Amino acid sequence: MSDTLWGAFNVLVFNIIVFLMTASHLRAVLSDPGIVPLPTTDLDFSDMHSNKKPQNLSDGWTMCTKCDTYRPPRAHHCRICRRCIRRMDHHCPWINNCVGELNQKFFLQFLFYVGLASIYATTMVIVSWILDPGIKGDDKHLKMINSILLVIESFLFGLFVIAIGCDQLSAIFSDETTVEQMKKDGPRRNKAKMALLQEVFGRGHPLTWLCPVQFNSTIHSTTYTTNHV
Repeated sequence: MSDTLWGAFNVLVFNIIVFLMTASHLRAVLSDPGIVPLPTTDLDFSDMHSNKKPQNLSDGWTMCTKCDTYRPPRAHHCRICRRCIRRMDHHCPWINNCVGELNQKFFLQFLFYVGLASIYATTMVIVSWILDPGIKGDDKHLKMINSILLVIESFLFGLFVIAIGCDQLSAIFSDETTVEQMKKDGPRRNKAKMALLQEVFGRGHPLTWLCPVQFNSTIHSTTYTTNHV
C-alpha cells in the first residue's frame, strides 16, 4: 500500500496516534501528580514518630510523620517519591512518577493510545496479508517473521494496557484509588459515574478528554496551612 493514497492515509493516522501517545506519556512523566507542599515553618512531630500509622485530624486531614507535615483527605505518602501525593493511586515505573490527582488523566490517555496503536498495528498486519498474500521467496519469510513479532508485541502490550486501563476505570467508578482499596479507607461517596470521570478529566466535552493538554479540573487546589487543621 506504500504507493497508494490508502497507504499514505494509514501512515498519517498511525503517526498521529504515536504522537498523542508520546505527548500523553511525557505529560504523565513531567506533570506534578499532586505533591503536598512542605510547610514553610518546621513542625514538631517528634512525639508521633513512634506511631507508624498517620494521625487523624478533623475533616479527614492527617499528619504524615515521614514528611513532617499535614496533608489533606485522600493524600498518601509515596515511599519512592518520598512525598505525600494527593489522591495517590500508585507509583508507576512506566512514567517514573506517581499517578495522582493532577496527572491521572494523562496516564489514562497514555494507556488508551498504547492500546489503540497495538490494535491498529495488528489490524494493518492482517490487512497486508489479505491484500498481498502472494509474496514468495526470502521476502515472504522476512515478512512472516516481521508480522509474527509485531503481532506478539502488539498483543502483549495491548492486553497489558487494557487490563491496567480497566482497573483504573474500575477504581474511578468505585471512587477508590488503588491505595485506598488496599487500606480500605476510601471516601465511599455516592456520585454518578459521569461526575467521577469529570473529577479526573475535567468538565470539558468527552472528546477533549483524549487530548493531552491542560484542563480545568473540578478538584480545586487546597490551601495547605496548619490553621486549617
